[in-house]
Amino acid sequence: MLSEFELIDRFFLQRARQARAYGRAAHLGIGDDCALLSPPAGQDIAVSTDMLVSGRHFLPDVDAIRLGHKSLAVNLSDLAAMGATPAAFTLSLALPSAHAAWLEGFSNGLFALAERFDCELVGGDTTAGPLTISITVFGHVPRGQALRRDAAQHGDDIWVSGNLGDARLALGLFRNEWDIDQPAATLLDVRDAMETPEPRVKLGLALRGVAHAAIDLSDGLIGDLAHILRRSGKMASVNVDAIPRSARLAAQTTQIQRMCTVAGGDDYELCFTAPVSARGRLKDIAAESNIALTRIGTISDTASDVATQPGTIAWVDAADAPISLSLTGFDHFE
Repeated sequence: MLSEFELIDRFFLQRARQARAYGRAAHLGIGDDCALLSPPAGQDIAVSTDMLVSGRHFLPDVDAIRLGHKSLAVNLSDLAAMGATPAAFTLSLALPSAHAAWLEGFSNGLFALAERFDCELVGGDTTAGPLTISITVFGHVPRGQALRRDAAQHGDDIWVSGNLGDARLALGLFRNEWDIDQPAATLLDVRDAMETPEPRVKLGLALRGVAHAAIDLSDGLIGDLAHILRRSGKMASVNVDAIPRSARLAAQTTQIQRMCTVAGGDDYELCFTAPVSARGRLKDIAAESNIALTRIGTISDTASDVATQPGTIAWVDAADAPISLSLTGFDHFE
């Protein structure tokens, strides 16, 4: 069994020093009481923290490489939603036991993604306990250009990137929630969405100066879009049938499709608002980034009646007929 300092040195300190990004973000990194970071001139520091707990945020038997990837990916997704460039991160890791093979896989997955985005590990902590991973990520964004949740405007289009719902479909298959045709083949097609999400960093950077408000979809469209609406003092109309989904999800029942696309969570795609005048530019951004962008609804000012207070979403189908959805997003305490 490895000691605390042996595992830090072998799987994290040495790997961090070998990484291409080593020394770019931190004047002083791993090995002292604090790391010392300085953003480029004229840039704000963007900071986000996510905690992943075994059995709550990932399956206990998930492959260690995939878990290393996802642990950093969910944090990079927050930077993408702000239009921020990744710079550095810290890692706090609670482990039931320190097994070299598991740590090797976890660090491989973690650093493979960190290398892709030039994001430097600059510190952290380890302890014994139930498997829990906490990462704090640091990025930078030109002052005044961050994409915020409180900036949606009346008349804005609502857009989402990629497909929604595959991660929830995969989870449902793992849990045997539904009786569907070809469950093994379907799971094979969609499990990557749950275990190795792709942070939309390049897209977030391209949306600066184009989008008004943005959020990453971690807890489900219905809950995350409502965050934008409440912070912006707006309401929205959303075409539930326009929400993009994979062919595998589209082959399921309407009930499963809507549960997964509207309330599923764990998608880590971007939901953002932009003026109608930006449609042409967004078509170009989609082509340049090789990421599909789909317009699913419209932002509007709130009405005077209580039914249309900030945060309200009016759902319609492809025929523009109103529909009622009794769905909610993911809640960590439910």
